[in-house]
Amino acid sequence: MENQATQNPPQERRVRLYGRLVTAAVAGCAALGTVLMLLPSDRTATRAPAPAPGAQALTAVAAGVPAALPDLAVLIGERESHLRRHPQDAESWAVLGTAYVEQGRRTADTAFYPRADTALRTSLKVRGSAQALGSLAALANARRDFRAARAWGEAARKLEPRRWTTYPQLIDAYTGLGDYKAADRALEKLTELGSGPAVMARTAAVYRDRGRREDAAAQLADAAARAQAPAERAACLERAGELAWERGDLEDALRHFQEAVRVDPDQRAAQAGQGRVLAALGRTTEALNAYRMALAKQPLPQYALELGELYESLGLGQAARVQYDLLRDRVRAAARSGADEELVLGRFEADHGDPVAAVRRLRAEWRRQPGIEVADALGWALHRAGGDGEALGYARIATDRVHGGRVRSAPYAYHLGMIEKELEQYAPARRHLQEALRINPYFSPSGVRAAREALAVLGDVPDTGLPVTDAMDAKAVTPRPYR
Repeated sequence: MENQATQNPPQERRVRLYGRLVTAAVAGCAALGTVLMLLPSDRTATRAPAPAPGAQALTAVAAGVPAALPDLAVLIGERESHLRRHPQDAESWAVLGTAYVEQGRRTADTAFYPRADTALRTSLKVRGSAQALGSLAALANARRDFRAARAWGEAARKLEPRRWTTYPQLIDAYTGLGDYKAADRALEKLTELGSGPAVMARTAAVYRDRGRREDAAAQLADAAARAQAPAERAACLERAGELAWERGDLEDALRHFQEAVRVDPDQRAAQAGQGRVLAALGRTTEALNAYRMALAKQPLPQYALELGELYESLGLGQAARVQYDLLRDRVRAAARSGADEELVLGRFEADHGDPVAAVRRLRAEWRRQPGIEVADALGWALHRAGGDGEALGYARIATDRVHGGRVRSAPYAYHLGMIEKELEQYAPARRHLQEALRINPYFSPSGVRAAREALAVLGDVPDTGLPVTDAMDAKAVTPRPYR
């Protein structure tokens, strides 16, 4: 027993040591717990980390919604690097092509479009997919090639009918071609298959085109409230600002445009919108700065035209000509990349260049894609070139509430009224000019002035009954074509 006792002390010492360690550990944990209880809570520590920029852009382009430009650049770099090592990855080619389309659209750098075309066609060669076909439709819409967009979109729909992201591209294509019934059917299918901010924003665009401005505004408000990514929310806010501008609500428009730029500083359409509104408010210096900022990062021909016209209204002819030269340069660059800017060039030529050349360009555009935007522009160009008889038919197509032209547009009503005045149809002319100023009394510096002057000349014209109805077939009111 004594011998056993002499052997046990080391074991007993170990037990006592473990006991002291456990006691110390418990005491230490208690002290630490007390300290942690006294510290301010940090809820962010339990949150999952935010997605990487490339992943955020990937989510956006897959859903067909705007992506932040820095995130897009990261996504493009990642996919280009990946495809150098894995050139047979069809899905990555499709993602890269889609990202190129979005980058080109957001920056107005049409050089991205040929790259997008190559990437998407490569994806199809490796393995055909509805994603690649739908992105080719998006590319064609961005280039304003609505016939190609319709063909690619219908091919994507045939391959995968329940892929909802195809239908927004079909809506744009059908609208550009003047097929409003098909656009309505595509919208019905879209709302059956999808929901959320992207679907709401597309629904709002169709409602706006159908003259349902209040419904469009409600859809955009809901879309902006539910949008998760800043770029998507900013795009909804910009469209809401555009709706407010079109109805002449300057304060509401400016508020939406400013918020869009605050949410996403790369939202250049909202900056151009600010320029438009600030000019109407008489805040000329701010308006010029807003347009310059928009053009510096997204040099769209339309922005150059608007800024040039603002300069011209201020008597700054040389500054206006600089913008008009930029417009021509951008149209030529777009053409080299397969993009069609003939509509804005035709509008420019009609008012500031060669109206006969404008007629020639816009006739060709009408043959390619007979939407109401082109009808309005061609009618106005014909008027400016002296062909008012034929111009009337196209102006009525643009405002034809039966066959699709239901959008409430001050410029369209103004163009129709001025053409009717020239044809001595004074009662309808007066009615349509008044309508233009009622819709938006700020729609154009020169147009508003001309409309008011025309109404002063017309005076109290007796209303002798309805003019030839807007619903009449354009062929029935179009005389011999102007040459």
